[in-house]
Amino acid sequence: MISSAAPSRKALSKIACGRLQKELVEWQVNPPSGFKHKVTDNLQSWIIEVVGAPGTLYANETYQLQIDFPEHYPMEAPQVIFLPAAPLHPHIYSNGHICLAMTVSSICVSIVSMLSSSTRKQRPADNDRYVRKCKNGRSPKETRWWFHDDKV
Repeated sequence: MISSAAPSRKALSKIACGRLQKELVEWQVNPPSGFKHKVTDNLQSWIIEVVGAPGTLYANETYQLQIDFPEHYPMEAPQVIFLPAAPLHPHIYSNGHICLAMTVSSICVSIVSMLSSSTRKQRPADNDRYVRKCKNGRSPKETRWWFHDDKV
């Protein structure tokens, strides 16, 4: 986990670097409501300011998240923690670690969001190659993904 010393990690892959640069530009143009990216020169570690939503226990309270991106982002999940002082919440430890489990419901909501935000109906550009290489029911977890379009 994160300590006060800089964590030892591998540099971002070319794909991860390109993806994060695109996400950062999009963030600067259209940031999510209630969040602000604190500008640094480190693409691999972002500091995000979070403002509690109106009408909640955390309304107008400000916290900071640290998001550390792995070498193979977006195929590997980033590490996310609250920096001190972390909010008092049943799923947030005092050291900033967050107990956030993916549930079937949260996965389904993400899928609906993905389908809803698509601007066209089409298969991935590499569909035929990918399907050929996935013979014998190969698990998606064992697949080497080619990330090709983040605009859909």
